[in-house]
Amino acid sequence: MSSVIHLTESDFAEKTSKGLVLIDFWAPWCGPCKMLGPILDEISVKVGEKALIAKINVDESPKLAQQFGVRSIPAIFIVKDGVKIEQFIGVQDKGVLVKALEKNM
Repeated sequence: MSSVIHLTESDFAEKTSKGLVLIDFWAPWCGPCKMLGPILDEISVKVGEKALIAKINVDESPKLAQQFGVRSIPAIFIVKDGVKIEQFIGVQDKGVLVKALEKNM
């Protein structure tokens, strides 16, 4: 079962300060973002508790989008212990994202 969570500005710091987190900046009106959703679900099942898979709605959390310099969506960031270590723009292949997570576990 997928364990993708939705983060907001109020819980972002707490949820991303420790461990490995893949963050997807998205919006409900974004077609490519909708394509990425099922891929993230599969990744969350594959990595289990080794990494947190999270989504942030740019319309609801504009300060976080600005903080990460998001200019187009989907924008994917990998954060480890609160520090941004990798980023991807656009829909990415499941294998690419899993590989990026695994090399940082």
